Parts: sequence; C-alpha cells; structure tokens
Amino acid sequence: MITIYHNPRCSKSRQTLELLKKQGIEPTVALYLDSPLSAKTLSALLQKLGIQASQLIRKNEAYYKENLKGLELTENQLIEAMVQHPKLIERPIVVAGDKAALGRPPEAVLEII
Repeated sequence: MITIYHNPRCSKSRQTLELLKKQGIEPTVALYLDSPLSAKTLSALLQKLGIQASQLIRKNEAYYKENLKGLELTENQLIEAMVQHPKLIERPIVVAGDKAALGRPPEAVLEII
C-alpha cells in the first residue's frame, strides 16, 4: 500500500501523484491540510524519511517567517508547529511500507516503490 500526503494546490504534489498513477499505482491520498497529522504520525514519517523536523519544515511559509525564523526550537517544538500549522510541512510525502520519500523532485519517490 502506498500513501501520498498531498496538497492539490501544490504543483510538485500534483506532479508526484500523476507520476505514481503513470506507474500504475493508485495511492491512498491523504489530504493533510484537511486532516492534520498527529505528532506521533509526523514523528513516524520523519523516521521513515530519515530526516530531522528542521529539514521537513517549509521555511518560505509566512507563518515560519513571522513566528519561527531565528528561534532555536527543539525537534518536538518543530513537530508541534507543523501539527498546529500543516502548511509548514514540505510536500508531497510518499510512503511505501517502512520507507518514505519527498517528491522533490517527483522522481525521487520512484526509489521507494
């Protein structure tokens, strides 16, 4: 089973979903802006991605620039910020079993499927 954490307004997210479909994969589409992730789920995604929360946070988002930029936040504080403000999460994230990949570029997800 393959899941894509998807934002339909994001071009990279749309391109990644289209790429998966061209590969014959109909992933479960998780609209994370409509159904925000829990801290536990986000932590598990970070572990599967093999990255820190600071590497998953979108630093060009207005909320980040206005409220978080320049602060030294712990891993848990960054995760909580992403839980409270899901637009901060880099996208798309594709999960296949115990592996995950960011669709930046979209072809990066092909390594895990």
